[in-house]
Amino acid sequence: MRSAEIYYNEIVAGILVETDDGEYQFSYNNSYIENFSEQFLTFSMPVSEQIYRSIRLFPFFEGLIPEGWLLDVATKNWKINPNDRMALLLACCQNCIGAVSVKPIKDIENE
Repeated sequence: MRSAEIYYNEIVAGILVETDDGEYQFSYNNSYIENFSEQFLTFSMPVSEQIYRSIRLFPFFEGLIPEGWLLDVATKNWKINPNDRMALLLACCQNCIGAVSVKPIKDIENE
């Protein structure tokens, strides 16, 4: 299982998880729900207590992953399979242009 904290303007907005079964889940942080209920990441995932689930990486997060020559640099330098979208998101999106950033959560079980 791989996971990341999703930040919006340096505030933890929620957690993105890729389960061992390959399902993606996103949930907003409770304090974010209480304090920023109108500040959603994307129209398709309004601020809510529900857990969003998908068998593919959500399009919003997919859009954060670099393309073209920058993707080539990332896949070759970090030896990441270009089809492993979660690995690319975790490796490349810690300092995104814009308000959203992705900070990997270390898997304590695998250390």
